[in-house]
Amino acid sequence: MTAETSILANGMRVVTHRMDSVETVSLGVWIGAGARHEQAELNGASHLLEHMAFKGTARRNARAIAEEIENVGGQLNAFTSREITAYHATVLKEDVALAVDIIGDILQNSLFDETEMERERAVVLQEIGQSRDTPEELVFDFFQEVAYPDQPIGRTVLGPPEIVGVMPRDTLIDYMHTHYTAPRMVMVAAGNLLHNDLVRVAGDTFGAVAQGTAPRAEPARYGGGDRRDERDLEQVHLVVGFDGVGYHDPDHFNLAVASMLLGGGMSSRLFQEIREKRGLAYSIYSFTSSYVDGGLFGVYAGTGPDGVGELLPVLCGELAGATSHIGETELARARAQLRAGILMTLESTAARAEQLGRQMLIHGRPLPIDEVVSRIDAVDAASVERVISEMLNSRPTVAAIGPVDRLASFDEIVGRIGAVA
Repeated sequence: MTAETSILANGMRVVTHRMDSVETVSLGVWIGAGARHEQAELNGASHLLEHMAFKGTARRNARAIAEEIENVGGQLNAFTSREITAYHATVLKEDVALAVDIIGDILQNSLFDETEMERERAVVLQEIGQSRDTPEELVFDFFQEVAYPDQPIGRTVLGPPEIVGVMPRDTLIDYMHTHYTAPRMVMVAAGNLLHNDLVRVAGDTFGAVAQGTAPRAEPARYGGGDRRDERDLEQVHLVVGFDGVGYHDPDHFNLAVASMLLGGGMSSRLFQEIREKRGLAYSIYSFTSSYVDGGLFGVYAGTGPDGVGELLPVLCGELAGATSHIGETELARARAQLRAGILMTLESTAARAEQLGRQMLIHGRPLPIDEVVSRIDAVDAASVERVISEMLNSRPTVAAIGPVDRLASFDEIVGRIGAVA
């Protein structure tokens, strides 16, 4: 069954996908606000706000929020990204109204109690510290910052401790009022439920949310460059990437298939050449990060200090090799992997709900599965070769953490990429 959509009087959208074969419903509110909507002095506000929403309302304290959802066997959680914040739950089908009520309560009636805020601020600061102590995570923050320098989309989601550690209560309240407006909010549900029932409950719960006009995010401007952090580690954590494409770009699926072909699995070119044949890395994969107005392509590798010098030329060679003579067999395999990953979301209520939430915020509509599959199947070798060639013509972005002294200089990397582009 296809997704159904409705719009409440205040502009909040409601979208559902009915799945009669399950006994559960995954639902939540997806909001078009995240780290890229923060000013520099507010970096980390979106994430801290997400944490504080669970710390007590006028009707429920933090313990009651947790107990009410778990008393019925449900799960309640949230996440913050650069463009989206989501508050979501999975419950049995008979408990949908309760889940909607709890999410509506934390998004409209949170108290932001000062004592609770200081306690949760300490938790978030520990999360930031853990991230900074985890090089395989931190290297991606470096990569993002260098790719998008001096702009909101390049900053971390968690924010720096010197800002988060002193962010006042009123800042979070103002941020919520500014960005959590009805037109930027989507109530999403997938599972065993009726669309009109959710529309009615959502209207009762969220009908008073202000319409508002939230400020637009600063446009993304790709820069590229180099950042290295010398550390006494067993491995070098390396990300090499390029300017990619956004969700609305005609090449979105072309680059997605290209990434799958290059480093999307154990049969991919990078995995076979760098790990299986040469043993240069335990972990090697490629990825794409798309946004509404831009994107990134990157390759992550974790390798020992003795292997980093050899790895980079091999990596560049594999990228160069994908600009021509792509075989139909491996192309078909890459398309199949991407297609299967998307179709598998139809078997999970949580994955389907997240898919719908993102599509509504990005495209303004649920994308029919047949449409997505047809776009993947339309990707041919010439399109993949072209999009990789164009990508390699952008200034590379390099981020590395660990014993980096044997890693080629940025100028050497630029020259090597330029020679194969």
